[in-house]
Amino acid sequence: MIRHIVLFTAKEKAQIDQIIDGLSVLAAIPHARRLEVARNRKTDQLGNDIDVVVYGEFDDETDLAAYKAHHLYQESIERVRPLRELRFAADIDMPAGARPE
Repeated sequence: MIRHIVLFTAKEKAQIDQIIDGLSVLAAIPHARRLEVARNRKTDQLGNDIDVVVYGEFDDETDLAAYKAHHLYQESIERVRPLRELRFAADIDMPAGARPE
């Protein structure tokens, strides 16, 4: 399983809801086992720079690649890129049957 985690900062804090709306179209892409888009709660004692988080789980590289090739993925990029300042992404391989701690 692959965990796909993407972190965003907004250019303007007033546009965070627009970013969330633009990213929410990703949930309609059928290749993810799980996909969540959420506003960062900003309760960490050391850093709260991230505004929005996308968390996805994919069975394998093929499903992740199909997700990224889907037309709604491109639509999301077109909607969000003008609103975001930074984007950080990480893909983590997890053993089969791994559970979040």
